[in-house]
Amino acid sequence: MKSIDEIRLQLRSGQFQFTRHGLRRLVERNISRSEIIETGENAIIIEDYPDDKYSPSCLVLGITINQRFLHLQVSRKDADILTIITLYDPDPQDWINYSQRR
Repeated sequence: MKSIDEIRLQLRSGQFQFTRHGLRRLVERNISRSEIIETGENAIIIEDYPDDKYSPSCLVLGITINQRFLHLQVSRKDADILTIITLYDPDPQDWINYSQRR
């Protein structure tokens, strides 16, 4: 299973791909590739989904250089490239410090 260090490295180095759903959300939410890369500097796992439908996954919180908080759900399956399942701007009304569900 992929560790947070591996996830950070793959984010920072741009070694990621999107599911069809993730690509749609990327465009709809106007999230740039460079912002995703920036999240690799400080990404932390805030929720783990070991029994997810297709493969183990987790929810990662990362912050861009411009202080944009992003959530990325990523596959934890060991692979040379990180798969981003979905991504979004967390709603502060739903999250405490963007890392804990209310």
